[in-house]
Amino acid sequence: MSMENRIAPFAGKTFEVRYQGLTAINAYASDGTHMRYEITEGALSGAHGEVEYAWKEVASQVFAIVWQEVDRSTVVHVDDFGKGVSLSYFTTPKNELVRFEGSLRER
Repeated sequence: MSMENRIAPFAGKTFEVRYQGLTAINAYASDGTHMRYEITEGALSGAHGEVEYAWKEVASQVFAIVWQEVDRSTVVHVDDFGKGVSLSYFTTPKNELVRFEGSLRER
């Protein structure tokens, strides 16, 4: 499913994303195509799953990462691993669009 022909530079690493009202852990498998996510704080706390993701580098150390969660929600991240900033665009199963901006740090 990857948009690239190589393994993502963030594969095999785990990151915490912290937004206002939501904190999550994203653990990217070393295979470069699968990840585990868990929402640890906020209204969606406890949501978790393992999914396949796709990615594309859009600038130096900035990646668009997309996946569909277990509940059929869709997620698009624009993560700047160099600056530690994450933008997230999340469509709920009820087609509500939620936007987040926050921090990104390796764990």
